[in-house]
Amino acid sequence: MSWKYNILPSRQFYLPLAVLGIYLVLWLFAPDKTILALKKSIQVFLQVLLPLCMVFLLMAGVNLFLNTSEITRHLGQGAGVKRILLAVIAGIISTGPIYAWFPLLKDLRERDTQPSLLAVFLVNRAIKPFLLPVMISFFGWVYVLSFTLLILFGSFGVGFIIGRLMDETENN
Repeated sequence: MSWKYNILPSRQFYLPLAVLGIYLVLWLFAPDKTILALKKSIQVFLQVLLPLCMVFLLMAGVNLFLNTSEITRHLGQGAGVKRILLAVIAGIISTGPIYAWFPLLKDLRERDTQPSLLAVFLVNRAIKPFLLPVMISFFGWVYVLSFTLLILFGSFGVGFIIGRLMDETENN
């Protein structure tokens, strides 16, 4: 019977071990600066800890109560204002990498969903409610509120422009 021991750590520990290794190497050359940098890193971690906990709770709530695929399915139905609001909501609550959404968006486009709605959806993916507490802790309320509202209202402008451009190319 042979025993196999895996002496390599799990992949999830590669980054923390690499950071620890860098700190140790730097400590050999500049211990005072390394200790100062470590203290600053701990301060930043403690500053972000509460917002990260809030992010986790918000993500759990969003995943528990809202179904993004159900909302995006309704983008091709209903009145104009309703579809725009659904595109905004779907963009905001959508998760995962953007390329994972391309097949669904292509399918919606093939089912005659307006390109302007797809543009509104894509722009609003930049608004992530579960990241707002972290952003607020770094940038403050005024910045985050202004930034979020600019993205939201800017998405309508982008949707309008894309709609006009696509209408022109389809009519020619």
